[in-house]
Amino acid sequence: MIPADREAEIMRLYHAEHWKVGTIASQLGLHHYTVERVLRQSGIDMATILRPSMADPYVPFIVEQLEKYPKLCASRLFEMVKDRGYPGGPDHFREVVSRYRPRPQPEAYMRLRTLPGEVAQCDWGHFGKIRVGRAKRKLLGFVMTAAWSRKVFLRFYFGEAMPNFLRGHVDAFTAWGVCPRVIWYDNLKSAVIERIGDAIRFNETILALAGHYHFEPRPVAPRRGNEKGRVERSIRYIRDSFFAAREYDGIDDLNHQAIKWADGISADRRCPGERHLTVREAFEIDRSSMLALPDNPYPTEERVEVSVGKTPYIRFDLNDYSVPHTLVKRTLVVAATLDQVRVLDGSQIAATHPRSFDRDRQIENPAHIEALIERKRHARKERGMDRLHHAVPSTRQMLMAIAERGGNLGSTTSRLLSLLEANGADALESAVQEAVASNTPHLAAVHQILERNRHERGQAPPIAVQLPDDPRVRNVVVKPHSLGAYDELAQNKGARHDAAEPQAATAARAPSDCHTGGNQ
Repeated sequence: MIPADREAEIMRLYHAEHWKVGTIASQLGLHHYTVERVLRQSGIDMATILRPSMADPYVPFIVEQLEKYPKLCASRLFEMVKDRGYPGGPDHFREVVSRYRPRPQPEAYMRLRTLPGEVAQCDWGHFGKIRVGRAKRKLLGFVMTAAWSRKVFLRFYFGEAMPNFLRGHVDAFTAWGVCPRVIWYDNLKSAVIERIGDAIRFNETILALAGHYHFEPRPVAPRRGNEKGRVERSIRYIRDSFFAAREYDGIDDLNHQAIKWADGISADRRCPGERHLTVREAFEIDRSSMLALPDNPYPTEERVEVSVGKTPYIRFDLNDYSVPHTLVKRTLVVAATLDQVRVLDGSQIAATHPRSFDRDRQIENPAHIEALIERKRHARKERGMDRLHHAVPSTRQMLMAIAERGGNLGSTTSRLLSLLEANGADALESAVQEAVASNTPHLAAVHQILERNRHERGQAPPIAVQLPDDPRVRNVVVKPHSLGAYDELAQNKGARHDAAEPQAATAARAPSDCHTGGNQ
């Protein structure tokens, strides 16, 4: 692209001064293809002014092929004319083809109008990725726009999977308090599985949702921008008005801000279709013509079959969740919401955990692990290593180095667990990483680094109380005694000492008497 003033100068030199294309290109410092393009766009037939070319004899053949195959690439045409004797190179030939390639006729669209309460448009907006602990999750915004009032519903989810698609609908209907009569979709896989012309096969789940709320799902025609333009403009509006330069602390905070924005700034703008109304006022008219909601919302739990291996954990959405050890080598069902993960064994709830969107985490119920430990007491060392592996991943390299030296892994694991309890996972992870990086994978080095970091932060030394993992020791009750009891013990000890001294003296003299008698 060149500036408009330069295009105007090309047109003046060609029409007023009658300069040739090559002269204009050389004087203005442009490529002659650029000058030709500007002249061609103004309606000038370049075939009448260009100098003769070795491709001229092949122009009828080129035109004929492009009429049959408008999208035939220039490289394939070049091979075809080369087989027919064309002696030139591909670069000039590509420019010749561009002169005669038919231009597609732009399609005009009718402006669509809808009735109040009749139509809403629905789509996903992609907003990059968000880090959750060690995981990077795709951040998508579910957007539903009321076509007549332009009321916007916005809610963010991790990914565009079907459960989140259903949650977006249910959350939108709940926020609005009503349901539109028709919802238009942009041929999303979550809504339309297959489409051949007007033959459409809907996703069975979206049909069940539509049957529950009594709305009509309707996919828009392919490549019809006028039918889905309102939700696409809403997504662009969200990017510019809400998401740009937005600071937030996690997805919950982002959704809280999105609700305030949709009910505030977005609702107070002028309605594009009814300029005398705000979106808030127009939506009240929209709402009066929409459908009432059923008494119970549509269920949106994720249900997935999972297998339990040799260890009492199931894998779900990048994380491990504990189950009772009696369920190993079984197939269970996970029923998950955005906040909770339930593990079902038939109709029984085997385990319930808070949901994590991190990755490679072990979410445990202590009762599950304690029951297994009680059954297998010898598993304590492996349990400690497993805990260290997930809480402080760098300890794996350190333990491997100690094992290669023939060190005691049991005592090392126990000491590292004590340091973990006293200093926390983050501090211990940093210290172990530094020790491994400096090629000193020893407990002493880790302890020294922890002490140095603690001293630099001005913190008091941690006080760790180490007791055996035995309830008889941890739950023992110590009864205090009066100090007089200790005085009485001291007096009794002194009396016993005084009584013992004469006996010691007599015993010391006895050998001497015996010796004297022997001499006699």
